[in-house]
Amino acid sequence: MSKGRDGAGAGGGAAAAVLLRYLREQNRPYSAQDAFSNLQREHGLGKAAVVKALEQLAQQGRVREKAYGKQKVYFADQEQLPAASDAELRGLDAQIAALCGQVQALQQSCRQMEAELKDLSSSMTTPEMAKEIKELKRDCESYTEKLERMKSATNHVTPEEKEKVCSEQKLYCREWRRRKRMATELLDAILEGYPKSKKQFFEEVGIETDEEHNVVLPAAV
Repeated sequence: MSKGRDGAGAGGGAAAAVLLRYLREQNRPYSAQDAFSNLQREHGLGKAAVVKALEQLAQQGRVREKAYGKQKVYFADQEQLPAASDAELRGLDAQIAALCGQVQALQQSCRQMEAELKDLSSSMTTPEMAKEIKELKRDCESYTEKLERMKSATNHVTPEEKEKVCSEQKLYCREWRRRKRMATELLDAILEGYPKSKKQFFEEVGIETDEEHNVVLPAAV
């Protein structure tokens, strides 16, 4: 920032007057950067001029200065501000209560809008719905055609035939379990006196297990 920019728009005294009035009107703490950002456009103050004016005001006791690490904030001296009357304080309390009510109402409205937005965001758009309906209609036509072919077929399985197949399956599964158990017991007895591992024995004899071929005993129907 050039010196011309720092001095443009207001001299040192003018800058101090602007800052003092601003701090008293806002009555809240500001850093030099915040004050510069808020006032540079309206008053043409440069950052160096703002820093210098705030330091002078603090040295003169016209504003208060408080340091937070490397950061400094400035605020109006409360003792120099006019004291509010009881009526003014009651009026301010009423304004605060009214504003709090407005804030709560706005927060509730925002929550409702956010919920509506979430629902809308998760919903399909009109083109997406049209595409989905088209696909569903095509699926329905395909299923209807398939159902008609099944109804018109002459090779339906009768309940008696189904019962016979289920009974045979139960019989074969039961026999499968019995034979597998017998084979397992026999092999375990042989392996008790076999000097090598179970895997080597199976390889030498040529035994293949259900697990090797991913064969699983089917559930009974």
